[in-house]
Amino acid sequence: MRRWTADDLPDLSGRRAVVTGASSGLGIVAARELARHGADVVLAVRRTDAGEEVAERIRRGGATGEVEVRRLDLASLASVRAFADGFTGPLDLLLDNAGVMTPPRYRETEDGFELQFGTNHLGHFALTGLLLSSLLEAPAARVTTVSSIGHRSGDGAVCEGSPRAGYDPQIAYGRSKLANLLFAAELQRRAAAAGTTLTSTAAHPGISGTNLFGSADGLGAIPVLGTLATFAVRAAFPGPEKGAESVLYAATAAEPGSYSGPTRLGETRGPVGEARMSALARDETLAGLLWERSEQLTGVSYGF
Repeated sequence: MRRWTADDLPDLSGRRAVVTGASSGLGIVAARELARHGADVVLAVRRTDAGEEVAERIRRGGATGEVEVRRLDLASLASVRAFADGFTGPLDLLLDNAGVMTPPRYRETEDGFELQFGTNHLGHFALTGLLLSSLLEAPAARVTTVSSIGHRSGDGAVCEGSPRAGYDPQIAYGRSKLANLLFAAELQRRAAAAGTTLTSTAAHPGISGTNLFGSADGLGAIPVLGTLATFAVRAAFPGPEKGAESVLYAATAAEPGSYSGPTRLGETRGPVGEARMSALARDETLAGLLWERSEQLTGVSYGF
């Protein structure tokens, strides 16, 4: 079977997409390819100056869709609400991509949540819920949530987030990525039960040589360690061009409720296919409990 690539994306003219974390790594590639195939793309980024530079590169690189930049800080529920309040009209694709990975020391969001759980899961949970009316205005909207093979280090305490006591960066990251998968699956179940045409999928990029490893919000908080990690990963693993394939496939072609990712070498690289979920990620009871807890923490309820 021929490998699926971004060149296999359909004509997306007339579609509107929001990509979170679109100023670096996978987000840049995903936004660029969606715009290259005709979608009007909103780059939802924390730093608009960086976003504008990316937007200009995408425009010069052959985009046939419109590209705009809007500020979004997923570590601030106020910022999430402001972004959603300023968004009108139908939304065909929401790509919940932005993330924080393994900050060595415990950190909190503006609202007092552990940074990874608050950004990777709660920020996207709130954003998706607040944009739900726009998603349901579109004839066949899709929400794609980016998880990680690291979700397997998440445990049954996922609903508790990751409190300061006993903080472990890898477990906290795993919980946030487990939460992403539980959310994506539960969103699909609830959308289908409500009789809507909304599709929810999930994907992971394998191990991709992006600057996530050197981010100041993660390992880059220790400059030498962040630099070494970034260099090692880029030397050993594919770059974001390959890592984004599974994300773009999930966003445009994958079956409802599916989880896509690379299929070789422990899912770290290779052609796109069905990805493996941990037993906890398939736990519907846990997904329902996390959903209820997320509504309580964010104050966002989904009005299907």
